[in-house]
Formats: sequence, structure tokens, C-alpha cells
Amino acid sequence: MKIATRSLAQHLKKGLSPLYAVHGPETLLALEAGDAIRAAARRDGASEREVFTAEPGADWSALGASAANLSLFATKRILEVHIPTGKPGAEGGKAIEALCARLPADTVVLVMLPALDWQGLKTAWFGALESAGVAVEAKAVSREELPQWLAERFALQRQHAGVETLEWMADRVEGNLLAARQEVEKLALLLPAGEISADAIREAVTDVSRFERDGLIEAIHDGEPGRIARAVDSLEAEAEPLPLLLWALTEELRLMMQLSGGERPRRFLDPERTQRAGRTARKHDAASFDRQLLRAHRIDRMIKGVETGDAWEEILELCLALAGRPALRPAA
Repeated sequence: MKIATRSLAQHLKKGLSPLYAVHGPETLLALEAGDAIRAAARRDGASEREVFTAEPGADWSALGASAANLSLFATKRILEVHIPTGKPGAEGGKAIEALCARLPADTVVLVMLPALDWQGLKTAWFGALESAGVAVEAKAVSREELPQWLAERFALQRQHAGVETLEWMADRVEGNLLAARQEVEKLALLLPAGEISADAIREAVTDVSRFERDGLIEAIHDGEPGRIARAVDSLEAEAEPLPLLLWALTEELRLMMQLSGGERPRRFLDPERTQRAGRTARKHDAASFDRQLLRAHRIDRMIKGVETGDAWEEILELCLALAGRPALRPAA
């Protein structure tokens, strides 16, 4: 069975499954899902908790032994399996399949995973988790979904805000869901229940927007200049290493060139990511790709001190150009 984190609360009201596998890219939602499952298990009488962490070189036989052991006080328990890498290996995969085939009695099994790529989602061990219990996906909250997410969080603390206010706040917290939650909770302390005015939120909310490199690339494929500019500003403020950022952008440019030429990607990507890059690639022709490669070469020379200029400004122009938007200046 598969559900999203937003459906978990309703699911838990109907009763507990013997097994849950929490996975996905949004760390905050994954952590909250794990907390909700533990709380539900405790309400159901689970008073013991055992944790198995699959570090490199872990002894997977210990998981089987733990699952087979009866509770010390004959009470219900929570058995947690943490797989930080999302790759248990051949031995771990078999251990997980064996656990799913014979789930221990009076036990809620909670498997905590990071985001899995499309290959990981198709493995036999993950399929066994889905078949034996509930796979809870902590999906990333997109910019379009963020105002509704904020509204739902406000509703939990008996507050609400207008659409324009929620959009304004979303711009300030985009890319950092943990900070977004903290800002919402802060407003519960600072302001009374009921409607929150735009002025009150503007005064209280800090600009905590944080964009990783993948967030910038997502904004490029969405073709949104405002998001691109905010992403670049945020990365600059966080002192993102320019060589690493340029490498990521150049890799994306090469991927688009491959897709434009009908080639198969030289690196493993999930189909949705490839499709998005392919749509952006159609905004370019051979001459356009050549110009962006030249621009990337100039930025590299700036980073190395061989050529003068503002590398961050050039990075912004490169991102806008990759998105199919006019650059501030043509590439030299």
C-alpha cells in the first residue's frame, strides 16, 4: 500500500499497520511521519522500542534475531530499521524480505529511508515492504503547493491568512521546509488566533529561503526567472563553492545537449527528471548550446582568476539562458 505523508493522519485513525516504510526527499515530513507512527504505536500499547541502524558493514543477522525475540515484558513494541543510505545491499535486501515474510507478533515495524531513485523503488526488498505494510512517501513540497501547506499549518494552530499573504510568505521560506514550520510556529506565539494580517506577517517572518543546487536546476526547468534569481542569491549568501555549482550547471547543459541530439543520457536519472530536461532542451538550438558552453568557459576562467568579471552575475545569466530566458548580456 502507498500513501503520501498528508494522508497518514487519516490512515492512523483507522488503525495501525504492522509495518511502515517512510521514504522521500522531504526530511521534515519524513521525520514527522516517523513521529506520528511512533505516537500511534504508543497509544496502542507499544511500550518498548528497538532500533537497528544499517551502517556500512552492519550485521543483518541481528535484525532477524531482534525480530524473532519476544518482548521482555510480553508487551507490544516498536522495531525500527534505519537505512541512511537507502541501499541495504544484497544481504540487507534478503534480510528485509525475510522480515516482511514473517512479521513479528505484537510489533510495529518502522523502516526509515532517505529519498530513493527509481531503481531503488523497483527493488525486490522495497516491493516486499510495500506488500507487507504501508509505504509512506515524504514528497517534496513544490513552490505551487507551499501556500496551501502553510495554510494547513496555520489551521492547526487556529490561524489563517489571505492568499496574497500566503504567497508572500511562501517566497520567504521556499526551499527550507523546516524553517517554514518554525516561522509558522513562531507566529502562533506572537499573534492571537484568527486571521493574520499581511503587515503582521511581514514584520515577524524572516527571509529564510534556502536553495540547494537541485532546487536551482528545478527552477531553470520551470522557466521562472524570479525563482532562479532568488536561488542564485541564496546560494551566493551561503557561500556555495562556485566550482561545484558551475560543474552542476555544466552537467545539466550537457544532458540537455544529449537529449536534444536524440542521445540517451550518460548518467542514470529518473524518467521525470529526464523529461523535464528534454522540455527545456527544446528551447535551444546548436548555436544556443554553443553560446552557453562559451559562457560556462568564461565563468570557469573568472573563478580561476584568469579573467576579470563577477562570476556570480555570470552564473545568474547562464541560468536564465539555460531556462530559455534572455540573458542580461550576450555571451562574449
